[in-house]
Amino acid sequence: MKQGQILVADKQDVYVLKLVGDVRLTLSTTLEQCMQKMLAAEHYQHVVVDLTDADGLDSTTLGLLAKLSIQVQKLQHYVPLLVWRSPDIQRVLLSMGFADTVYQMVDKSDLVAAPVEAIEAVASDEEEIRTQVLDAHRVLMSLNETNEHTFRDLVCALEQGQC
Repeated sequence: MKQGQILVADKQDVYVLKLVGDVRLTLSTTLEQCMQKMLAAEHYQHVVVDLTDADGLDSTTLGLLAKLSIQVQKLQHYVPLLVWRSPDIQRVLLSMGFADTVYQMVDKSDLVAAPVEAIEAVASDEEEIRTQVLDAHRVLMSLNETNEHTFRDLVCALEQGQC
């Protein structure tokens, strides 16, 4: 698997977040910062998450992507678009409850490719990562009952046994 990378494009009123390779916890701070920068911008009207070159996504990354969609829906009142290619990625997205209400999901992209810019990975301290992992998994738990059951023990452990 290719090492994970985050690419962004901001073309007119469309913001594209492209995840490449194996995107894991180590990129959570970088992903969070990209998301916050995009959400703070007032000119975007559409958000596209491009997973066509993603090999793998861990649960923290999935939680952050769910969080992004929820925030876009609150601010912009529409469901963002998520483009995927791999059947494995699709299976994970569907199992987490991403179809329809979290993202409009499209197999491959008919979109015109926008030039993307690679984002440097941001260093994070242990507490910042723990907080991001906890937040991401709480979002996943909120999507459906299966996720709630799947991630309950992890969230409890991260909350240091406050269950």
